[in-house]
Amino acid sequence: MPERTPIIAGNWKMHRDHLEAIQLVQKLAYHLSEEDYEGQEVVVCPPFVALRSIQTLIQSDKLPLGLGAQNCHAEDEGAFTGEISAPMLARLDVAYVLCGHSERRALFGETDEVVNAKVRAVQRHGMRPILCVGETLEQREAGEATQVVVDQLRGSLEGVTIGEATQLVVAYEPVWAIGTGRNATPDDAQEMCAAIRGEIAEQYGQGTADGLRVQYGGSVKPGNIRELMGQPDVDGALVGGASLSSEDFALIVSHRRG
Repeated sequence: MPERTPIIAGNWKMHRDHLEAIQLVQKLAYHLSEEDYEGQEVVVCPPFVALRSIQTLIQSDKLPLGLGAQNCHAEDEGAFTGEISAPMLARLDVAYVLCGHSERRALFGETDEVVNAKVRAVQRHGMRPILCVGETLEQREAGEATQVVVDQLRGSLEGVTIGEATQLVVAYEPVWAIGTGRNATPDDAQEMCAAIRGEIAEQYGQGTADGLRVQYGGSVKPGNIRELMGQPDVDGALVGGASLSSEDFALIVSHRRG
């Protein structure tokens, strides 16, 4: 089985202007040692207006951080007022782009078809999508959680080739655990991340599935990260609110310390 490099990404959502973003990354760098980065990827996903500032900071200070964006448009250019394209992000050395976050699906009506177009745009320009999937509380209580997630995967990956699938990261984020303080148990996370890997095996073969990195996202905190990361099919975390605190995010990144 191939070795999977864990990936911990901080999604800042609509928080922090570019000056606050610089301060946050500088403080994060202060709290982390070289050893904390070893054997894993650490990514920050600031708002669009802070991407250039954080790109410059990462490059000038030679920080071992990856730069991520929270969204992009599916088209490369055009009359789409207020939108940001994948080529624009690629020119800023963005490495990862969130696609299909539950808030985009719920608040902005993004369908699996829309998410699929974004996934393909991101890959077309040499970046890696972090494809977000997850069920609502009502769907979980109705026993539909796994089917909902599988359907989201199938719809969002329509037309994605095996080669492209190997560059994919999937983030399982139970909608009922995002920003609520309520999180899935480690067993819940493991069960769904394993189901995601199983669906990828169905679509792309076991080799692709074995190499797939699956994150858990949903009220990830310093107090639960170690147990979550101890699950065999959890390869990282998509961190929301806790990533806005340099101290908390550093504790999450450095969870392997004694």
